[in-house]
Amino acid sequence: MAWLVAAACAGCGGMAKTDNAEGVKLYQQGNYLGAVNSFQQALAKQPGNPDCFYNLGATYHQQAKLFGRSADMQTAEQYYHLCLARNPNHEACQRALAVLLVEENRRDDAVAQLNTWAQSQPANPDPHIELARLAEEHGDVREAENQLIDALAIDPNNPRALVALGSLRETSGDASQALANYGRALAIDPQQPAVAAKVASLQATQAGAYRTAALPPPVVVAPAPAPPANAAR
Repeated sequence: MAWLVAAACAGCGGMAKTDNAEGVKLYQQGNYLGAVNSFQQALAKQPGNPDCFYNLGATYHQQAKLFGRSADMQTAEQYYHLCLARNPNHEACQRALAVLLVEENRRDDAVAQLNTWAQSQPANPDPHIELARLAEEHGDVREAENQLIDALAIDPNNPRALVALGSLRETSGDASQALANYGRALAIDPQQPAVAAKVASLQATQAGAYRTAALPPPVVVAPAPAPPANAAR
């Protein structure tokens, strides 16, 4: 998952910054053993730093996905828990742990984890966005929509929630509401080229439908009646 690779760039900061930067570079090159060593060195310089625990978890998680090693998955989970024990609101780690649990066929554990996060952070919309993602992946569109509405009740200007809700409504065929959600998201954060492309596509589709609907139907021209056979010549 691309987001997991990007999230591994979260820095340990301070004295560990150089080791962490090297670890990120090695991770991106696919040198996971080297990345682990660099992240361990960063952790040694800042013991208990949650970002460093997260980076180690993300690296072992990626190894587990690529090489099918269950031991790496277990190690990744341990590092994620160490991260969250020190920072329960570490959004990338909460997301990654939920993904790991689903990959391990432990969806109920993932939902319980995210619900616990939501209860502990009632002013944070992100747990609801992640619960919506899980619900959508399992075909529960109504629950996904409810979770996104809950997220927007907390933060009406959250671009992630607006885009996710727009996507749900686009999929359900409600193009007008999808455009409204995407438009609000772009007004808040214009630097979203993928969302801008969705808006342009939906607007073009709607404009085409309007032009087609506005055209009058073709007129059937009846042939002129033939003159009577005995008509005067």
